[in-house]
Amino acid sequence: YNFMVSALRELAKEKGWNEDLKDIFVWVDYSCIPQANASVQNLAIRSLAVYASSATYFIVCAPDTHHTDLNDVCDLSTYQRRMWCRAEQVCHSLRNGTGGMFLAKGKPGAFEFSPVQSDFFTESLRVFHGELTCCRCEHKGMEMCDRQSLVVPILGLYGELLRAAHDGFKTGGDVSAVNAFLSEVQKHQDDVFPEKFNRVMWRKNKRVVEEVVLFGDLIERMRERIKKGTMFVAGERGFGTESTKSSDFLRHGKNDFIRHGSLPEEAEGNGKGEDVA
Repeated sequence: YNFMVSALRELAKEKGWNEDLKDIFVWVDYSCIPQANASVQNLAIRSLAVYASSATYFIVCAPDTHHTDLNDVCDLSTYQRRMWCRAEQVCHSLRNGTGGMFLAKGKPGAFEFSPVQSDFFTESLRVFHGELTCCRCEHKGMEMCDRQSLVVPILGLYGELLRAAHDGFKTGGDVSAVNAFLSEVQKHQDDVFPEKFNRVMWRKNKRVVEEVVLFGDLIERMRERIKKGTMFVAGERGFGTESTKSSDFLRHGKNDFIRHGSLPEEAEGNGKGEDVA
């Protein structure tokens, strides 16, 4: 908690915000997810991608400490190994880039706060190779792996990035940052978007290892849709529609990374407040 408070103060100082932080809205995953009701908790966890991608700034808070229940050492390396932590980073950066991402780490009395470096993100891209509690427990009493729940949100955010690059190219906009990010993703496509994975399940008291499709050919299909100028979006009552409009395509954030092809006044935002995850 003390590290989170210190990190927020450092970010406010760097951005020149008022000390009272009255226009700053902070989303803390643990505090903002219901803990008492398992069903509601699960729904909130499934919404992590939305919150992470909608924030203007993202702070990785990973001090050196001990796990309350397990007494294991927790630090930046253990943070980076967790799938959900990687997922939050990737969901934010796919929509906003890494310019608004910061790292708070260290030990009590030795607080460190800095922008994330480019090499920090290399391992984060391998979201689906991260550690999961459900996999450690071999999905006992579960119908699916948490990996499967992340396919749709990450595919959608990747589609936004492709569309931004495609529309920027057509309008002559500066898409260098987007293209650089896409290039990095494409270099590691098999790791970033695994076609399938091996899932351990328990059925009738028997341990079963099965091969499950994850992304399959969805990435190639998404690229083809973008090239054709169409993108599948969910319409009312669950019906799908083909969208060729780019005006509504990118909605969140105030970062130039996702504003390619927008009018200057659109890129400025409304100035009503900043969001931090």
